[in-house]
Amino acid sequence: MIDAIVRFSVERRYLMLSLILVLIGAGVWSFQRLPIDAVPDITNVQVIINTEAAGY
Repeated sequence: MIDAIVRFSVERRYLMLSLILVLIGAGVWSFQRLPIDAVPDITNVQVIINTEAAGY
């Protein structure tokens, strides 16, 4: 099976090259469309907890 895939790829090298270029182009296009936040929200989250302790 692998032999057939390799033979097909070697015989149609220009098809494989164009497929690889299309996949690289799709990857670059997807990477540029990623919603990356340059300044992430790093606000301080504060919680107040009231407890009772024996002896105080």
